[in-house]
Amino acid sequence: MATPLAGLQHLDGGGGVAVLSNSVNKADASSSTSNGGLKCSELESPILIFLFFHKAIRNELDALHRLAMAFATGNRSDFQPLFDRYHFLRSIYRHHSNAEDEVIFPALDIRVKNVAQTYSLEHKGESNLFDHLFELLNSTTHNNESFLRELAFCTEALQTSVSQHMAKEEEQVFPLLIEKFSLEEQASLVWQFLCSIPVNMMAVFLPWLSASISLDESQDLRTCLGKIVPQEKLLQKVVFTWMEGKSGALAVKNCADHSLTHQIEKVNCACEFTATGKRKHSEYGLDVSDINGTHPIDEILLWHNAIKKELSEIVVETRKIQLCGDFTNLSAFNERLQFISEVCIFHSIAEDRVIFPAVDGEFSFFQEHAEEESQFNDFRSLIEDIQNEEATSNSEVEFYSKLCSHADQIMETIQRHFHNEEVQVLPLARRHFTFGRQRELLYQSLCMMPLKLIERVLPWLVGSLTEDQVKMFLRNMQLAAPATDSALVTLFCGWACKARNEGLCLSSSALGCCPAQRLADIEENFVQPSCPCGTSASPVKDCSLLVELEENKRPVKRSILELCKNTDVSETSESESIEKQCCSARSCCVPGLGVSSTNLGQSSLSTVKSLRSLSFSSSAPSINSSLFVWETDNNSSDNSTERPIDTIFKFHKAIRKDLEYLDIESGKLTHGDETILRQFTGRFLLLWGLYRAHSNAEDDIVFPALESKESLHNVSHSYMLDHKQEEKLFEDISHVLSELSVLHEEFQAASMSDESNFGTSDVSFRDNNRKYNELATKLQGMCKSIRVTLDQHIFREELELWPLFGRHFTVEEQDKIVGRIIGTTGAEVLQSMLPWVTSALTEDEQNKMMDTWKQATKNTMFNEWLNDCWKEGPAAILQKETPEQTSPQKGAEHQESMDLNDQMFKPGWKDIFRMNQSELESEIRKVYQDSTLDPRRKAYLVQNLMTSRWIAAQQKLPKATTGDSSDGERIEGRSASFRDHEKQIFGCEHYKRNCKLRAACCGKLFTCRFCHDNVSDHSMDRKATSEMMCMQCLNIQPAGPRCMTPSCDGFSMAKYYCNICKFFDDERNVYHCPFCNLCRVGRGLGIDYFHCMKCNCCLGIKSASHKCLEKGLEMNCPICCDDLFTSSATVRALPCGHYMHSACFQAYTCNHYTCPICSKSLGDMAVYFGMLDALLAAEELPEEYRDRYQDILCNDCERKGCSPFHWLYHKCEFCGSYNTRVIKSEPSNPRCS
Repeated sequence: MATPLAGLQHLDGGGGVAVLSNSVNKADASSSTSNGGLKCSELESPILIFLFFHKAIRNELDALHRLAMAFATGNRSDFQPLFDRYHFLRSIYRHHSNAEDEVIFPALDIRVKNVAQTYSLEHKGESNLFDHLFELLNSTTHNNESFLRELAFCTEALQTSVSQHMAKEEEQVFPLLIEKFSLEEQASLVWQFLCSIPVNMMAVFLPWLSASISLDESQDLRTCLGKIVPQEKLLQKVVFTWMEGKSGALAVKNCADHSLTHQIEKVNCACEFTATGKRKHSEYGLDVSDINGTHPIDEILLWHNAIKKELSEIVVETRKIQLCGDFTNLSAFNERLQFISEVCIFHSIAEDRVIFPAVDGEFSFFQEHAEEESQFNDFRSLIEDIQNEEATSNSEVEFYSKLCSHADQIMETIQRHFHNEEVQVLPLARRHFTFGRQRELLYQSLCMMPLKLIERVLPWLVGSLTEDQVKMFLRNMQLAAPATDSALVTLFCGWACKARNEGLCLSSSALGCCPAQRLADIEENFVQPSCPCGTSASPVKDCSLLVELEENKRPVKRSILELCKNTDVSETSESESIEKQCCSARSCCVPGLGVSSTNLGQSSLSTVKSLRSLSFSSSAPSINSSLFVWETDNNSSDNSTERPIDTIFKFHKAIRKDLEYLDIESGKLTHGDETILRQFTGRFLLLWGLYRAHSNAEDDIVFPALESKESLHNVSHSYMLDHKQEEKLFEDISHVLSELSVLHEEFQAASMSDESNFGTSDVSFRDNNRKYNELATKLQGMCKSIRVTLDQHIFREELELWPLFGRHFTVEEQDKIVGRIIGTTGAEVLQSMLPWVTSALTEDEQNKMMDTWKQATKNTMFNEWLNDCWKEGPAAILQKETPEQTSPQKGAEHQESMDLNDQMFKPGWKDIFRMNQSELESEIRKVYQDSTLDPRRKAYLVQNLMTSRWIAAQQKLPKATTGDSSDGERIEGRSASFRDHEKQIFGCEHYKRNCKLRAACCGKLFTCRFCHDNVSDHSMDRKATSEMMCMQCLNIQPAGPRCMTPSCDGFSMAKYYCNICKFFDDERNVYHCPFCNLCRVGRGLGIDYFHCMKCNCCLGIKSASHKCLEKGLEMNCPICCDDLFTSSATVRALPCGHYMHSACFQAYTCNHYTCPICSKSLGDMAVYFGMLDALLAAEELPEEYRDRYQDILCNDCERKGCSPFHWLYHKCEFCGSYNTRVIKSEPSNPRCS
């Protein structure tokens, strides 16, 4: 998390657009994808067909953005085509997204958990962006300048969001699908994906897709589709008829109706008569009336009656459940309810988007349809609640009553709604439309459903009709369909016939030929080019495609049982003799789609959401998905209590505030004000640095903590990809800001130019002004994009990830995570971060955040650092480097605590009165440890040592005021000192620096505190130092990083200066730890060190999994007894969690291998213990000791056990260690444990 702010000034990235430049390259079907060289052109994996979809969408977004920018910069033209293209892209992308939610993501979620949730959330965010865009498009200010600019910015934000989403899918989702699914399963998934898109949308989607890519890619797409679509030629004909249709090329220009209801009419080729050569197509002018005069539009009554019949049976079923009290068969009941709800909702959508607009543009039953949709949702939610909860005797009555009440309510609503439609709508349709037009409306309504639903709906509908009604239904459908849909109609008729008389054909009497015969004709003619007027390459493509299809045949039915065991798909064997069957067999042999009716437990309701969102406002009731359980779990979490991890929310609030600032202030950059540009740049760099620190903390600490839980694997990978993409967006904005700064400097230079060059300067000024305005407009759009991107990213984190901490982490674990985040944040970052965060919070939020921080840092000196840091106000910040050094935090990766390599001080009696306290204590210990001294002599020496400081203080007292003279000439030590006299390098034997410090205790000048303590009887408090002397000019002045004397011209005192410790160093890499409140050697927290909040010490970044010991460094070295926390010598961590000086460790381990505090082994003793094993194996004990055992306690594993008798070595029977001690010599039971 702790990336120093100093690095911000070196982050000038390349590129100036807010869209990832590498995303488009990834989407290129001919280039390598991010999964390690897989290419779509090689067609190794069917799932890579989505790369074609992504490329087409990217191309369309890029074209829309360029058009919107052209409008914004004054290049206006007719706005309606642009408006239509927005509608078309919205429709295409939403069907694409919802098909992924319905098919791809549920299948992936079965094999790989915790991946699909995030992408489903992103789809919702992109849907909201489309909604916002269309709110703008539907406004009445199209000619307003601000509207055009806002439209361009919204388009760019949408382009950035969608491009990043697709790039992430290509980097994470597609490789997982390729890895976890076989080629057959991948083909099945893509086929289900295509069957989940409404038929009328497929008729325009595939031609548009083919037209959006190159000819070679289009050929690859055809080949790939040939492997994906089942090898039944009727299904192949349906798909490739869509592929060759002309409507896709016109869809972008002819979708002003916003709903694309008439796009299906444009599918047929202008010069194509029939696909089979035998079927006649009736145009409006050749209308064929029914014998009995029945209007085709009355077919809606058949739908109404079938729906009411099904609902009546459901009501009866609820009564049976209430009477018998049996909930065991609710799954089948729920599936039935799910099916009829889909039928009702799609029927309503078809009416709203096809029938009603044709009858009366202002006529609508939207409220009734929304109410029915909501009631179905409630009914299914009730059933799911009953299934999830074990019904008790107290709750059964309530469940029964609710079940019957919901069923009765839906039945009543449907009956009332259908009656109103039959009275108000059907008479108008009969009166105003010819029979041909009525049939077309009904056919278009049917095509509003996806194929997989039509395959189930047609047999269900036909099963409720009489034979005459079935014949009329099939006849109307065949007469209404365009000639290019002959294969599709054949498919529909065959599916419908399967519900009657065990599949016997009923359509032969309708138009004189059964689907089986037409199927044979279609298969026979499928080898011919589908459009004679196509390009010259078309026949070649078709022939090559068919050859490849014959070489790569596979079964038509791809069972999805491998993906989901509970799927019930009726298997039908593929017959090679379909072409040979004729009408005499009276059996419809059209193939099924081979997809699950339930699609891994998911229905077509996501498609419903797509259609609803395209037609109505976002306030309409939506179908709630039960795929992701975490969405419902969020609501049940307790948000009233403050959790340690909630600290992250505080940062999110500050990030949102700064994003809003950038979005608003970027609009003011067009004024060319230097102050605004400078302030904007500074605020942007601050946000960039702090957001990078925040992202790094999540990537390095928070996300690994989540992934460490077995049930949360893969939950955070998508967000790590977000961080990489967002970093690229920041780099792009930085690049544009740099260009703006350069242009601004040119403006200033032009304004100061000579008047003689006025003409040339004026031309240059206008050119620069134009460039400046373009860059400012571009920057404003990029700021809008990054605000939208980060807002969505933060929202998804708070919705998906943060509730997981409450369910999977204890408060103590959260405290540890927060402590680790803070412990990797350097003092420089904290000093910028704290005021930045607190400025966005209320006083109560500030107090809660600081309480959390103080709780996490309770063992540290954090409060002391806060007081030292802010006692002089926010301006008192750490000075970090001179201009010659870009970052103070560079150097070796080893823990060192001011290792000065001092030799042990060995004073004589003449030096006693100049010792400091620690040196005196050390000498006293030496006296006690000297075994050659007589006890009386020891007491004498110790007494003199202990009284020496008081004697020295008394002798020093009369001179105390002489050093405080304001006369500079009388201050002791006012001269330069050199670390290397020959090279004239200032400093002392301890440090290289260009100044001396004036000790606050005695007023004398010393190069460092060690120089002071070596010649004084007291220690120097370096934090109390307030003055220094520049060794170049010898002037005494306030302590600071540079000399303030004009003659020195800002002469630097050292590369590193700490304003808290008053520490200067011109050689090493030093950082100030805000939790130790000391300067330590190293590159910095979060770089090569982190501060452990429990141990209260700085440890190497690789020691994250060390053994914690509370305040482990706040003790004396167990060997030399010097204080470890403030020691200048290198400190070494022991495996047991204790510490000692490195030098002491080297000396101690020459004769010992156990910790002097806890007696645990200091390292891997396997070799040594193996030698002891060999020694004991060769050693033979006396006979009287051979059968004796001793009770021992192992110091390493801390377990009690038994060991064979020995007078020196006792091996632990549990861990094999010889680091043991005897606790009982004669155990009562030799086999004791």
